[in-house]
This record gives sequence, structure tokens and C-alpha cells, in this order.
Amino acid sequence: MEVTTNPIFEDFSIAFRSKSNWQLKKAYWLFSVMNRRWLVAIGKFFTKLGFALKLPIKGIIKNTIYDQFCGGETIEDSQDTINELSKYNIGTILDYSVEGASTEKGFEATTKEILRTIERAANDDALPFCVFKATGIAVNKVFEKKQKGDKLTEKEQKSYDDSVARIDSICKAAYEGNVKLFVDAEESWLQGAVDEIAYNMMRKYNKETATVYITYQMYRADMLDQLKQGHALAKKEGFYLGAKLVRGAYMEKEAERAEEMGYPNPIQISKEATDLDYNTALVYCIQNLNEIYFCSGTHNQYSNFFLTALMEENNIAPNDDRVWSAQLYGMSDNISFNLASKGYNVAKYVPYGPVKAVMPYLFRRAEENTAVAGQSSREFTMIKEEMARRKQAKKA
Repeated sequence: MEVTTNPIFEDFSIAFRSKSNWQLKKAYWLFSVMNRRWLVAIGKFFTKLGFALKLPIKGIIKNTIYDQFCGGETIEDSQDTINELSKYNIGTILDYSVEGASTEKGFEATTKEILRTIERAANDDALPFCVFKATGIAVNKVFEKKQKGDKLTEKEQKSYDDSVARIDSICKAAYEGNVKLFVDAEESWLQGAVDEIAYNMMRKYNKETATVYITYQMYRADMLDQLKQGHALAKKEGFYLGAKLVRGAYMEKEAERAEEMGYPNPIQISKEATDLDYNTALVYCIQNLNEIYFCSGTHNQYSNFFLTALMEENNIAPNDDRVWSAQLYGMSDNISFNLASKGYNVAKYVPYGPVKAVMPYLFRRAEENTAVAGQSSREFTMIKEEMARRKQAKKA
């Protein structure tokens, strides 16, 4: 199918209608900073230093980068963000973005918080999905060893079994609360172990509809085949495949590890190859919508428009619950708000957690915006154009 334009994302008056003039100016300043890699590096250094020296910088961070990309410090603090997005028919995916748990006590605390997000989302249309990272509640080295097929020690086996039990409790809560649940992506040396558990969860909880969704990172050369294999397995065993399609998040790390350890880099040879597989995956999911529920998690404008064209061509209603789009809070509002305004199912990933604890997440957002070709520039340009449009409208 030939698709060459994406005009639905060019209406910035819709994209930024939830933003006041002051909020737009603040976002304009923030993305102008993130447009400069050296400023991001300096900001990261001084932020870490400020926290280490216990300087009073929390307020500055909270009112700038934190406010742009996070919903609040707690689920309750995020309610205003949930309400604001819901007003424009955009769902919220509460993402507990505190990282670094490495003990059983820490894993249990994280699990309890994830269960709280599911309890909050249960039977609330404003929160259609919840999300968790399996490695946030498990020992990574154990998962890595499990994936390689190495024999686990008695202690490691208990750790693994405890992790599976935690994951099962999360999936069961989502099933009972009628909440869709994303199992977030991992590095390739962990993803297989996580997928094995996730498929078992789908066998248990995806009989009537898709509750559990596996994440497929299409920047991996083998992932389109894995999507098809997952679908074949689901069809054979009688459960629905839940699939979240993304491009990916660990490209540099994957390449460095492959070179260091002497195995083929699992990442696609080019961005074009990734884009082709991503869009082919969209076609595949649409063609097999009777067995696949999926979410297109991307900031790529072409892929988002391509999906709307596919749905129209196949007579799939914009609000069909089997098809969703998702973007990160604070980014690509021209995609999210314009899709939602036309009746498509859209949700925003809304991270939350204490300011200091979510700094690793925020650093990644800033670095990714400078690394992804033109991302900060696009955000900056769109905000600039909307500010100019409002100024002109005021004069008229």
C-alpha cells in the first residue's frame, strides 16, 4: 500500500491545545536546551553533583524537565495529568520509573507499587494499560543464565521462581482488574528469558482477550520472525497474542556487547531496515487482527499515519479496542492529540516517582532526544510554530 503523506499531524493547534502560553514557553526553552548535546551533558553532570552535595535543586528540576516528562511523584500526584489527558480522549499508562532495585526487599517494594497502578487502573477507561519491567523485579544475572540454558544453583533457582511468582501476581491482578498489561522490553541477552515467562502468562490470562502484551523491538533483525512465531504459537494453543511494537531502546549497548563478546550484532543493518520491518509488522498485525491485539508504540510520524491508512483500507474502526497507539508523555503531542481527535485509541506513557529517583529515566529522555535524528529539533520547531500561530491569532 502506497502512503506518502501524513497531514493529520500538522495541526499544531490541536497538538498543543492542552498547553497554556506559559507551558509552551517553558517547553520551548527545554527543547532548545536538549537540542544541544553539550548542554545536556553539562546539565547531567551538574544535576548529579547537586544531588550528591545535597544542594536545593529539586524545585528547579521538578519545574523543568520533570514537569515536561513526568506525571507526579506518586499515583495520586499524577491525577491532574490523568484528568488532563482524558479530557482529550487520551489514556494514561502509569509507569513507575524508579530504577535500581537489586534485593528481594526492593523487588517486593517495586511489585507492590506496580500492583497499586493496576488497582488504580482497574475498570477505569482513562487508564487502559499498565506496564512493568521484568528485570525491575528480578536478578538480571539469573535471567541471563536461564536464557543461556546454564544450570541454576539452588539459590538462583529460588530467585528465579520468586521472580516468576511476582510476575504472575502482576498479570493475575491485571486480568482480574480488566487492565491491559505491557511487559516492557529488555536487552537481547535477557529478552528470551522474559519472553518465556510472558508467553506462559499469555497462556493463562489471554484466553478471552489480550491482557498480557509482549514488547517486540523491531530494530532487532530477528524480531519480525519472532512476532510471526508468537502468533503461530498463540493460534496453535488457543490464546490471543498481545503485542506492543516499538523500534527499540538499547542499540548502542547491543552493538558494544556484540563486538566485545564476538557474536553478530542483533541490530538491523540500517534505520531503513528497521522502518521496513516495523511497518511490515503493522501490516501483519492488521491482517491477523482476529488473533492479535496490538499497540503501536512509536514517535515515527510515517508509521502512525501508515497505521491509520491500513485501518481505513481494512474497514477497521478507529476505536477498535484491538488497535492502540502510544507515545511518551511530553513528546510527539502532534501525533497523540491529533490521532485522539479523530477517534483513534491513544495512550501516553506517564512516568512517575520521586524526583531524585527518576533522574536516570529523565537523563535517558534528554539523551535520546539529542541522539534521535531531529527529535528535539522537531519538537522545538512545532512549539515555535504554535507560539507564532497564537501570537498571530491574538493580533487578528
